[in-house]
Amino acid sequence: MSVMVDMMAVAAAVPAAVYLPYARQSPSLLRTVIKTLPLSIFAIIAFVTGAPGLLVAALALSALGDACLAQEGEISFLAGLASFLLAHIAYALVFFTHGAGWGAVSMLVLAAVVIFSLAYGGYLVGNAAQLAVPVSIYVLAIAVMGFGAATMGGLVLLGAALFMASDAILGAEKFLLPDDHGILKATAPAVWILYFAGQAMILYGFMA
Repeated sequence: MSVMVDMMAVAAAVPAAVYLPYARQSPSLLRTVIKTLPLSIFAIIAFVTGAPGLLVAALALSALGDACLAQEGEISFLAGLASFLLAHIAYALVFFTHGAGWGAVSMLVLAAVVIFSLAYGGYLVGNAAQLAVPVSIYVLAIAVMGFGAATMGGLVLLGAALFMASDAILGAEKFLLPDDHGILKATAPAVWILYFAGQAMILYGFMA
């Protein structure tokens, strides 16, 4: 990687770290900007290094999703859900396009994703009330993204797994845990750390 790309990677990591104290704070313009910067920079890195267009799109859509989820309210949540839904579709397409196909390990990963998606995803959908349909579609999309990552292996697969773990915790925050639950103090930074690390691994897996 060039010095410029290294500097841009650091420029993405700094706001990602700065955002941690803001993870449980009320929405503000500053909080939104800080949260949106890391994935915006990742999208630029992917673009300037000639990464596949679908990867650039997935990262850019993730940045848009971050901006939406930095706000409060059902409309912002649904906008964020839609952005990440499209991001997962873009990821799935680029993974299947560049993956090495199915082997013993990837089939085991596929089985694990199916079991987890049906069990935990079904539980989330059952608690999503009026949002059951969009959440069902989202669970399906992230599962397909996991299938695609299984064909890639390496850093991309690990990054996708962290991304899925982040989404799983976020789903618990939204639909399973009461707003005053003490564990939320830990889940908010955990969601962000897993998410940022996962996206970074996916990006660098393509650049390696």
